[in-house]
Amino acid sequence: NQVSYLWPYSGLVLLIRVLLLVFFSSFPSTHPSQWSTWFNVDHPGGRGDYEQLDAIRFYYRTRVCETPKAIEARTTEWIPARETGETVHADPTVGFWCLNEEQGPQLNCSNYAVRFLCPKGLGTWGPWSDWSPCPALCGQVGVQLRHRNCQSDSLLCSGPKLDGKACNGPECPKTACSLQCVMGQANSDCECMCEEHTMLGSVRSAGGLVAKGAAILRSGKFLTLTDHNGHFRIPNICPDGNTTLTVRLKGHAPLDVVVPKSKVIFYFCFLEKLHVLSNPESKVRRAGQSAAFCCKVAGTPQPDAYQWFHNNTLMEKESESTLVIRDLHPEQSGEYYCRASGPTGAIKTKTATLRILDEHSCNPKPESHLIRLPHDCFQNSTNSFYYDVGKCPPSRCAEQLDNGIRCKDKVSYCCGVAKMEERQLTCQGYQLPTMVVTKCGCQKCVDTKAIVHGRAIAADNGEPMRFGHIFMNGVRISRTGYKGTFSIQIPQDTERLVLTFMDNMQKFVNTTKVLPFNTKGGAVYHEIKLLRKKAPVTISSTETNTLELGEVESQEPMVQIQIPPYSFYKENGEVFTGNVSASVTFLDPRDISTAAAAQSDLNFIGDEGDTMPLRTYGMFSVDFRGEENNEPLNAGEVKVSLDSAQVQMSEHLNTMKLWSLNPETGLWEEEGSLQVEKKKRGKREERTFLIGNMEIRERRLFNLDVPENRRCYVKVRAFRSERFMPSEQVEGVVISLINMEPKAGYSTNPRAWGRFDSVVTGPNGACLPAFCDEQKADAYTAYVMANLGGEELEAVPSAPKFNPNLIGVPQPYLGKLNYMRSDHEDPRVKKTAFSINVAKPSPNTAEEGNGPVYPFENLKECEEAPFSAAHFRFSRVEGDRYDYNTVPFNEDDPMSWTEDYLSWWPKPMEYRACYIKVKINSPHEINVRSRNMGGTHPKTVGQLYGLRDTRSIRDMDQTSVSAVCLEFKCSGMLYDQERVDRTLVKVIPQGSCKRDHVNSMLQEYLVNHLPLAVNNDTNEFTMLAPLDPLGHNYGIYTVTDQDPRTAKEIALGRCFDGTSDGTSRVMKTNEGIALTFICGDREVTRQNVFQTMQRSQGQTVGTSIVRGESRQNRRRQRANAPRSSRRRSTRNPEGKRTKARN
Repeated sequence: NQVSYLWPYSGLVLLIRVLLLVFFSSFPSTHPSQWSTWFNVDHPGGRGDYEQLDAIRFYYRTRVCETPKAIEARTTEWIPARETGETVHADPTVGFWCLNEEQGPQLNCSNYAVRFLCPKGLGTWGPWSDWSPCPALCGQVGVQLRHRNCQSDSLLCSGPKLDGKACNGPECPKTACSLQCVMGQANSDCECMCEEHTMLGSVRSAGGLVAKGAAILRSGKFLTLTDHNGHFRIPNICPDGNTTLTVRLKGHAPLDVVVPKSKVIFYFCFLEKLHVLSNPESKVRRAGQSAAFCCKVAGTPQPDAYQWFHNNTLMEKESESTLVIRDLHPEQSGEYYCRASGPTGAIKTKTATLRILDEHSCNPKPESHLIRLPHDCFQNSTNSFYYDVGKCPPSRCAEQLDNGIRCKDKVSYCCGVAKMEERQLTCQGYQLPTMVVTKCGCQKCVDTKAIVHGRAIAADNGEPMRFGHIFMNGVRISRTGYKGTFSIQIPQDTERLVLTFMDNMQKFVNTTKVLPFNTKGGAVYHEIKLLRKKAPVTISSTETNTLELGEVESQEPMVQIQIPPYSFYKENGEVFTGNVSASVTFLDPRDISTAAAAQSDLNFIGDEGDTMPLRTYGMFSVDFRGEENNEPLNAGEVKVSLDSAQVQMSEHLNTMKLWSLNPETGLWEEEGSLQVEKKKRGKREERTFLIGNMEIRERRLFNLDVPENRRCYVKVRAFRSERFMPSEQVEGVVISLINMEPKAGYSTNPRAWGRFDSVVTGPNGACLPAFCDEQKADAYTAYVMANLGGEELEAVPSAPKFNPNLIGVPQPYLGKLNYMRSDHEDPRVKKTAFSINVAKPSPNTAEEGNGPVYPFENLKECEEAPFSAAHFRFSRVEGDRYDYNTVPFNEDDPMSWTEDYLSWWPKPMEYRACYIKVKINSPHEINVRSRNMGGTHPKTVGQLYGLRDTRSIRDMDQTSVSAVCLEFKCSGMLYDQERVDRTLVKVIPQGSCKRDHVNSMLQEYLVNHLPLAVNNDTNEFTMLAPLDPLGHNYGIYTVTDQDPRTAKEIALGRCFDGTSDGTSRVMKTNEGIALTFICGDREVTRQNVFQTMQRSQGQTVGTSIVRGESRQNRRRQRANAPRSSRRRSTRNPEGKRTKARN
């Protein structure tokens, strides 16, 4: 059969791509064959080792025949698959696969390589047939086809079976022009022309600069170009109000203008690169249901074509922005993404995952989840202080959907707790109730809100940006406080959070940041580092001005900016003459301390729509203003020169470009390329520069960057303590990675940084992008840091003892990565960072195929890596605090909240933290417990909500006085929001203590708000917790926030300070006290929580390390302080270290 293809004729040269299908006959088994080379495209991480034929053909298209006859597999250690004893599968038409779940307990598949048996030799083709007739109609383009047959029955013929060529249809008959002209007469092209009239015009680019070389077209036909002043002249154009001209200028959106007069001025808008407003949302469905994926892309002009991809394969028939799939089948599960394209380029959305499940979309059997028990609740049955309370996996599930097909599901369903049972644990002298998950089920997801908060401060000295404005999508949404603090609730459906910080006081450069946040909800803390504006200099607009940029002393400037005379323009396009106040601030990558102040996230959109990274050679922000009236000025034809001596990687010289930052998308957009040019400096010295031209308009931040394609991901996890248990991973930690220049020996400068990235940890850690190199292990290095709410987490030590098990990466790969903590060579340096060589894993080395560094294309494998896979680790400084909730809740994951009357936090996304300040008169630091029980609600009266243990902090000036800020459960509505419960709170010092004083205002409040709790035992204090947020005069501190960590941090800061609106880094033992206890001089013989935990760690967790008593005491104060206040220690005011007492 002959097939014809038709396209409408457009009058333009067409690029025709013909997809030819080639059919092959199978090989007879008797034909001579040969083996291919060995292939290894996967490793046994994740679910197993998959050496699939389709994947091998993707990477090695020409090295495997169409129809392999046989397949052979071996391990990377040359052991045949049949001799490994592992359960494997093989099919020459599909490939080879080994599943970890099919192996024995605690066993995984080996790393396999495969090869294929292919026929040897090629057959011959018969002659081509005649071309088929051209099927095109008049004004159309078609394709003529011909075919040929393989004449060998036993051999494969190489090449296409079908061939095609373009052909034109016959000319269309001309019809008489029926156009009625208001002025002039119709010409042969059926256009009105006025022979006596000439049109004069002028074209201005965005920013008001003259537009040289703009093309003027009418009905797609070229008329003229503008001259060097942006002027044009077109004869025979009728000023009848019916003539439409199209103006085109590189880098600007096409402009269509109706011409009503003889002289016009056209003003352009810049082309706006395509950017994604909303990505397709992941879905979970059952077979037979429907799913819709939507992508929303904006730009100027708008995209004109959409394509959808399923598992990286183009879906031919889908060309709309919405993809609807009905009657789902299991084979349709996988990853989907959209690609939009238009005149300004293309862009791809993030991938969305479609899971098609069977009836049991949520496994009813809970996963294991260990919680730590109180210090006096050791369990003999497990020989530890841990108890398994179970949890449900935080995954989406499929439930009955409404009939409407929507981009975003009206109701989302998650796997959650369906049934809990109470267990009584035997402790020392009491029974401890705990709720255990016994069954999971599919239910509505918990509504959550995502928040970012933090401080905007100067990068050089920490000065806050006071009362600055914060913009999102060009709209002001918030402002910073007096101390530079800010808090922003992220709008729903936000995919990429781009914020611009603007300083009203003009001290700091306007700074655009792309802030990672927790999409599941909760708060993430960010510290925004701002560059201080350079003091302006006065220059003359009528002279040539040269500005040199470089911030490192004793080193040559990196960049020169040359501004020709009469280059400054007002915003209306008029040439400015007069003195100019010029401020140019340069971010010098040779100064490592400036890395955190880098703008945006150094990404751009490539030609195919992929998000690609940049490596910077410097950023500069410009501010030009008229000296007399302070009006902002633009500048045209500015020459930028980069000293090529600063570019030590020779391959970067040919790819260096100028970029400007789009403050709304946070993406860098190309301004132009740089060319090599030699210039003389002084009488004899000749230097080589990279030189490019640019305009300075409404965008004032520019970058000298090169695209870099040597990319990897680094796996990092954060933990609550140095036990590094899977159940103690912390979400919401901001992990940052600074990519350093390649080391000496790789022909570049080892002291400069090239990129700065941040990622927020989820339930399975974080994967950080980094530049890497496979040929030379130490080509690229990186520094990695972790921050949680202002608290810097500690990395695993590398000296004096180097322990790969603690670091989380096995040898010999760890040695190749050259892991070193920041205090490796100097113990006085903080322990909050580590450096590594970012050595790309070799596919032929099995021990490098399981993390912690993953090739860029294996992001999903990095994100889904099991806990047993290699990773780097950070841990919080474990303080003298212990929290126990009867109903377990992970404060890092709002989705773990459970509807239960005994939940410590009764309402998700409205967290109320309460603290009481207790003063201790004793020569020793005392552990104080709050026991929180139901007080007045009939569903919870007498039942335990939870326990809180906190050790007091000694006064730095009075050795016999200490104080503690002790959390208790706030009174208020329970989860059903029907009735209030006054929490019954017992404050119990651990030891020989006696209550000495109760705050008189607190006592009066309790007496006046009945019922009144009985306080017969002078060793403790009992109260029905107040419903009102009382404040420091009562010794009670209450804060409500949408994030539990934030609420607790603010309340703790006020409690330490003893005020209702302040915060402190030091415990003030005489301010804002609620209770005072006197405790005996003798040491308490009963073990406290911290002594017990120290002695029991070796029994419970194999990776625990024993820390000395003095080290524990040194860390205590900063661990108990608010996370934004970590500088407190046991040092006295003179700076001498005091000796910690037991």
